Amino acid sequence: MGSISQAITRLAVMLWLLLAVQGSAVAQTLMPADTLPAAATESAALVQLGPGDTVTLSVYGQPDMTTTEFVGDDGTLAVPLVGPVAVNGLSPTEASRRIEKALRDKKIFVDPHVNISAIQSRSQRVSVLGEVSKPGRYVIESNVAILDLLAEAGGATENAADVIYILRPDRDGKVNRYEIDLKALAAGQGDFQAQAIRPGDSIVVPKAEQFYIYGEVTTPGRFRVEPGMTVVEAIARAGGITPRGSQRRIEMKRLRPDGSYATTRAALNERIQPNDVIKVKESIF
Repeated sequence: MGSISQAITRLAVMLWLLLAVQGSAVAQTLMPADTLPAAATESAALVQLGPGDTVTLSVYGQPDMTTTEFVGDDGTLAVPLVGPVAVNGLSPTEASRRIEKALRDKKIFVDPHVNISAIQSRSQRVSVLGEVSKPGRYVIESNVAILDLLAEAGGATENAADVIYILRPDRDGKVNRYEIDLKALAAGQGDFQAQAIRPGDSIVVPKAEQFYIYGEVTTPGRFRVEPGMTVVEAIARAGGITPRGSQRRIEMKRLRPDGSYATTRAALNERIQPNDVIKVKESIF
């Protein structure tokens, strides 16, 4: 009797272990896609797929579906048993969901769980144009801040404006323009939805608006127009009036809408406008 009882006990234990293993496998098979590790989901959201990118594609429980593919020039990914699936502009997570839907729609799998990982990116590029030391196209691995990208481009030149523009195409091909105040951005001010650069963006750094001053000033020349700058501040920027000059004899030439110049006598507190030409004349005494 003792040996029979021990045999029954061993059989019960083996049966329990078998059921536990099968239950674990079933639980893994039915695991929803949103239970993927948070870190993987967050890092994937930083990347947008585009032509030339290399990715690995795998389907949970289907090792024969694992493959390495390139995103084509048309923005599609060749998926085994499905064919081309449009993934341009999608994050790897979004692309995985789209492929899962394609597998379900074609009735290949009932509840597939797809994982896509970007191996090499050739589409994560942005353009930096205008008044920077090294204009060109730059590769970004993830969302990069505007100031960091400008620093990578050698920084803005001394002729650069304080306000720059970001040109961002949407998925319909429309290009949206965003105005960015660099001084406010550096100070942590402003509420700009695109402070992190995205693939396909173009940053345009225009030349600052300028005025010209000559005559009886220490350093005549062309200077940038600062916000709220007045005539007296413009004179100070040019090193001040020489001993032969007179602050009562200042002439202003201002550009009209038709392209001609209007010449007037300038007051010291008058605001400077772009393309103004200031002449400080000699004193008549």
